[in-house]
Amino acid sequence: MANRFLAFDFGAESGRAVVGTLDGQKLSLEERHRFANPNGKILGRLHWNLLSQWEEIKAGLRKSAAGGPLAGIGVDTWGVDFGLLDGDGSVMGNPVMYRDSRTDKTMPKAFARVPSQRIYEVTGIQFMPFNTLFQLLAMAEQTPAELAAAKTLLFMPDLFAYLLSGVARAELSIASTSQMYDPRGRRWAADLLKEFSLPAHILPPIVSCGTVLGPMRDDVAGDCGISAAPVIATAAHDTAAAVAAVPASGDSWCYISSGTWSLMGVELDEPLINEKGLAYQYTNEVGVEGKIRFLKNIMGLWLVQECRRHWQREGTEHSYADLTAMAERAEPFIALINPDHGPFLSPGDMVGKIDRYCTKTSQRTPRTHGEYVRACLEGLALTYRRTLEGMENVLGRRIEVIHIVGGGTQNQLLCQMTADACARTVITGPVEATSIGNILTQAMAVGLIRNLAEARAVVRESFDVKTYTPGKTSDWQKAYGRYVDLVKAS
Repeated sequence: MANRFLAFDFGAESGRAVVGTLDGQKLSLEERHRFANPNGKILGRLHWNLLSQWEEIKAGLRKSAAGGPLAGIGVDTWGVDFGLLDGDGSVMGNPVMYRDSRTDKTMPKAFARVPSQRIYEVTGIQFMPFNTLFQLLAMAEQTPAELAAAKTLLFMPDLFAYLLSGVARAELSIASTSQMYDPRGRRWAADLLKEFSLPAHILPPIVSCGTVLGPMRDDVAGDCGISAAPVIATAAHDTAAAVAAVPASGDSWCYISSGTWSLMGVELDEPLINEKGLAYQYTNEVGVEGKIRFLKNIMGLWLVQECRRHWQREGTEHSYADLTAMAERAEPFIALINPDHGPFLSPGDMVGKIDRYCTKTSQRTPRTHGEYVRACLEGLALTYRRTLEGMENVLGRRIEVIHIVGGGTQNQLLCQMTADACARTVITGPVEATSIGNILTQAMAVGLIRNLAEARAVVRESFDVKTYTPGKTSDWQKAYGRYVDLVKAS
């Protein structure tokens, strides 16, 4: 008998409700609902629209009701962001978006109180200004009354699971993104929070990836016309879900979960926290079966997305396919861009930011839309090369194959650039890795799949992949030398 699972997969730009039907060792997917994931400014602060997100979840439930009962429902989202509950269990306003400016000056202040080496030694997490730790420190300084009124902190997928089930828990993979979790002790880093005078009592109990929280709330099921189904704390961080769906075997591979962000890393049995990891800024997040996702956060296709929005505001509409085709025709290596350059993080004026970066680094600015996009893609591929070299240095071994999963696999130009720049075989697919990993983790929770290796065997049996072999590596080697010098200089 086939079993049906519903995955809600939220990305920074959009979300989907996907029904996965598991029939033996074959999984099939059907997208039932797709929606925008809006954010906007209120009183100068960037917020997610929680009510809109919740209404889209209910719309997805209604559209998934036909076809029979569901064996599970799980939600995955991006990391670090959270909502707060008061003492009555009510949500305290719209969650703030990680790209908001409230944390812009928080990290230096944090390091003045607790050295960065101490924070990394405890958490093993890459320093990024929007990590939950720094968001809470910003709240403690800027809106202390709001933080004092909070009873419970729930990361975004945990918040949605709470609205569905009434159970407030922190799922392990999403908790590990916060820079408030100790991956060696497998617990909240309470001592570190105490050093910062932050309220550890608002952090809920942690549950592992693939935990059944309980049945859906009766009022939600009734409102959506759906039979009550188990709400499952799946691999709630979207990268954890995507990595669970990497169709790999052996240990000489790394992954890139490619979308708005690129998450590039390897899977380890234990955390790897040392001076090299700190120097290279690699992160130790937790995934399915407690595996460590030793990875680097890279800006990803955000630069292309923001350029596209810039041109839309100017009145020119391009599809992503159009932009990629123009980039393919553009002259190579006009400008070598570091996508992790600080000003690129915030939304708005991406074309102007690229121009200013090129001027600062004494490079010719792109002149056509195709040249801008090509520069973004080449910079991303070169950043993958730099990240790969650092990873191999820290691990002390060579990585032979790069698996790319997620929406970025549809950009075949970037996939070939990655193979060329890194001089490695690249295997891409599945595109819907996050939804697949979400669903297969749910199947593990209810005992239909025994372990992660079996889940990956289902992926290999169910979905096609594409292989890219390196070419033109000498041109990329020359470009890489220039790129490294530019990154050091800037």
